Amino acid sequence: MKDVKSQAGKSPAPGRQGGLNAEIQSRIGHQLRAMYDDVVRQGVPDRFAELIRKLDVPQSDPQLDNRGNQTIKNDGRD
Repeated sequence: MKDVKSQAGKSPAPGRQGGLNAEIQSRIGHQLRAMYDDVVRQGVPDRFAELIRKLDVPQSDPQLDNRGNQTIKNDGRD
């Protein structure tokens, strides 16, 4: 662990890009996949699924007539 800390403060050598080596990237990738796979397996709660279904159903706009034209309502303030 001391090795990692001592190297962390150093700048990469000239001509060499900084970053994580392939082994560390692979370990991080495996851990992230394990975490997110668990979340995906949980699925979508019923409440959210119902909200999504409601959003998918087109609703009529009270300001539009049945042909999609905007209606002008007279509120009596002419």
